[in-house]
This record gives sequence, structure tokens and C-alpha cells, in this order.
Amino acid sequence: MAHHSVPAARHHTPSPTPTWARRTATHPRATHAGRRRIRSWMLAPLSAVVLLAACGSDDTTPDADEPATEAAASPVAETGPLTLDNCGFEVTIDEPPQRVVTIKSTSTELMLALGLADRMIGTAFADGAVLDEYAADAEDVPVLSEQVPGHEALLAAEPDFVFGGWESNFTVDTAGERDALAEFDVATYVAPSACKDAAYQPDPMTFELLFDHIRELAGIFDVADRAEELIAEQQALRDGVDAPGSGLTALWYSSGEDAPYVGGDIGAPSMMMRELGFENIFADIDDTWSNVGWEQVIERNPDVIILVDAAWNTAENKINLLASNPATAVLPAVEEQRYLTLPFPAAEAGVRNAQAVVDLADQLAQLDFPDTAGTTDTTG
Repeated sequence: MAHHSVPAARHHTPSPTPTWARRTATHPRATHAGRRRIRSWMLAPLSAVVLLAACGSDDTTPDADEPATEAAASPVAETGPLTLDNCGFEVTIDEPPQRVVTIKSTSTELMLALGLADRMIGTAFADGAVLDEYAADAEDVPVLSEQVPGHEALLAAEPDFVFGGWESNFTVDTAGERDALAEFDVATYVAPSACKDAAYQPDPMTFELLFDHIRELAGIFDVADRAEELIAEQQALRDGVDAPGSGLTALWYSSGEDAPYVGGDIGAPSMMMRELGFENIFADIDDTWSNVGWEQVIERNPDVIILVDAAWNTAENKINLLASNPATAVLPAVEEQRYLTLPFPAAEAGVRNAQAVVDLADQLAQLDFPDTAGTTDTTG
């Protein structure tokens, strides 16, 4: 069974090396003694993978003459099976997966961003169109289902690895429970940002944890160099934004009409709001998202409203709702249309977040604020 002690990533401090431990795994797919185990979010940068690859077993010593780049080339292939603690579930990787199904846009786009389209045999439950830069690579990947595929439909595709964006993708009523899929030699992996158990849930979500996630997935597929390139690109985008929303309050409005579904304090919405310098009006909610009452929104009177644009609940629909409700229509942010928008796939932790911060900052620079609303300088 998976060990449920609180991982270090709950209060994340980057470490030069991952925390490795030898033990006999008890999961049905982890029956060999001595398999290495890495806690989710803790796969270290390429330098740490080099160190791991040099460490064979307790009774061997690294060959000092072996080039470091050779040792780092294939951590799974060189060191044997790898077992990860993923949201409290043990996942054993015997070799880099070759037949991957992704569920949710965040999972699909991360695979594509790492150049792994050739490993993908199907996608499902897309939240929107794939980013333009990945569209050509995604063309040849079949769409198995518009929703989460059922257990039998998923097995019919014969995957060896299923990458889900949410834990709820793996239930009796969806793709099947993770234990059940493991019995068919199908490894499952959930985006660590989506773990719901308090021992594994990011608290709070940060870009550093997102980068750890990218490194962890890249380690599974032996493409650590691609992860570092992707992270460098993401970091460069972050470096171009210097908290232009400092002094302003913001509401992250995801969905809902009678009870708006808003961004809380610990998920991807708050991660991006912090990057922009906004004060989240619902920072007192210790969750990723939550339903609130309109009276709370009115009382907290945000300077800016961030709208998630989804096909099933567009930003335009939200604007019309805010303007047609007499109670919210008088909010200055509504009267003066101080809206920022982003597509739904960018609202969850993934490869779109850094660019979303840049886009939101650009939109913010186009808004006008009276002297009474935080700061009049929104350009940073």
C-alpha cells in the first residue's frame, strides 16, 4: 500500500537530489524487492537523475570513468523498475511507456510539449482545442472519447499507460479504478497538481511544483533534457511579468450562476494571481476552487474579474450574467468592464499557465482604473 505521510512538497523547498528509499513494494504491479520509490513532485532536475543513474544497488559503486551524460540518458532503462507514489497510489514503471492514453487537455498538452506524440495512441475528455503549436503533432492521435472513456473502451485501445488530469478520471463509473487497470498491466498516473488527499494536495500550488511535475513525467519517459528545455521556456515567460496587478484585488470566476465557482487559495488560479500580484478576494478558501454566494462577491468588491472561457460556459455568458443581475451590475468592475479572460485549459495546472500569466498581464495593461481602485499603474 502507498505510504500516506505528508510529503515534503506540501511546503516545497527545491532539493538538489530526490528522496529515494529501497523497500519491497506491496502493490500488485510492484512485486520485486529493491525497486526504487520516488514521492510525487520530488523528481529532481537532470543533475539529480544523473546521480540516480549512477547508483545501481547497495553493493555496487559508480564507475568514476563513466560519462555523466551516458548515465543520464535512460534512468528507467539503466536502473531498472521505478515506483512512484502518485496521489497515494503506487505506480511501477518497468520501462518507458509506449502506448499512452491521455485524459484531459492538460495531460494531452504536456505529453505533446515533451515531444511524446509518437507514444500517444489516444486522447479523451478535451477541454478545448489543442494549442496551435501542438496541433500538427496531435493530428494523428485518435480521439477515443469526448468524455472520459469507459473501462472497456479504454482497455480496447490496449494502452500501457494512462495519464489523467483528475483523480476522478479513474473510478468504477469512468475509466476504471487504478487497481483494476493495474491488473491488466496498465499503469496510471494523475497530474500531481490534481491530488485531493491532504497529504498529497499542493498547498499551495506553485510554478516550482509544476516544474517538478514536468520533470517527473519526463523521467518516466526518459526525456529529461526535453523537460529542462520546456521549463526554461516557461521560466522565461515568467521572468517577463513583474506583478503588474500589485495593489489590486481580483475574483477568479470559473463557472456557476446561482452559486459562482471561484478560485480559492491553493490551486492554479491562485498561483497565477500571485504571479500577477493580485490579492485574491477568496484567499481565505483553503481549496483549489469552491462555490460561494454572490453576496460575498459583492461585499468583497473585486477591482478585476478574471473569467474562464469554456465552450459550455463562455466568458461572454458570464459577463451577461454579471450585467443582468441588479446586485452585481453595480459593482465597479462590472460597470467599467474590468474583465480579464483565459481559456479553460489554461485555468488548470499545465503547460499553458506561464503564457496565461503573460496574456493576463497584457490584458490588464489595457484597463483603466480610478485612483480609488488599488493602483493606477497596471503596466508594472
